[in-house]
Amino acid sequence: MARHRAPLRPRYGRISALAAALLVTLVAVLGGTGVLPDGPGGSAPERAEQASAPVAEDADPASAGRAADEHTSAPERAAYAVVDAAAYAAGLSFDTSLPPGSGQGRRVVYSESRQRVWLVEDGDRVAHTYLVSGTVHDNLEPGTYEVYSRSADAVGIEDSGTMKWFVRFTQGPSGAAIGFHDIPVKDGVPLQGVDELGTPTSHGCIRQRRSDARMLWDFAPLGTTVVVTR
Repeated sequence: MARHRAPLRPRYGRISALAAALLVTLVAVLGGTGVLPDGPGGSAPERAEQASAPVAEDADPASAGRAADEHTSAPERAAYAVVDAAAYAAGLSFDTSLPPGSGQGRRVVYSESRQRVWLVEDGDRVAHTYLVSGTVHDNLEPGTYEVYSRSADAVGIEDSGTMKWFVRFTQGPSGAAIGFHDIPVKDGVPLQGVDELGTPTSHGCIRQRRSDARMLWDFAPLGTTVVVTR
């Protein structure tokens, strides 16, 4: 008697699982390269934007123990790599060596001419360096300062927006605080893009992408030395 094989039936469960896996992979790749938005808040560069303009002392207490809400995700790192590559192509301060005469010991170094910040450990070991946007005005003198105040959330003077991770180290001629923070946001819109980092745009403070602002916040408690160079 001839034997007949039962007809093969498609296994829809496995097919569906495979299709779902492929879809997740595709979304992750496109999100990481900036083709797709990274979430309801917009793309990674958009969420990474928030820092300073003319900024006054605010009443919010320092919140050093506050949990991080903006860690750098893989899609953000991919987006920032594109931004840094563009900065390199444009010739923007890609010299990452420490400026001469930038102090000793554990400190934050900011170069006005190179629009760059270094987080420096003892022994001149650079923990992190990145492009920033400093002031368009001549209101910050080179010298050695000290972190004297911090606020996880702050409001700029004259309704100039809100910002996070504000680390203050001096005051300008008007008495307004000068420090590091992320790119300010006003009415839900960042005052600049991360692609503009490396160029002066603020009215006093040093603007950073949000992940860098949080890293400096963690690195620089009250009393941390800040060295500003030309």
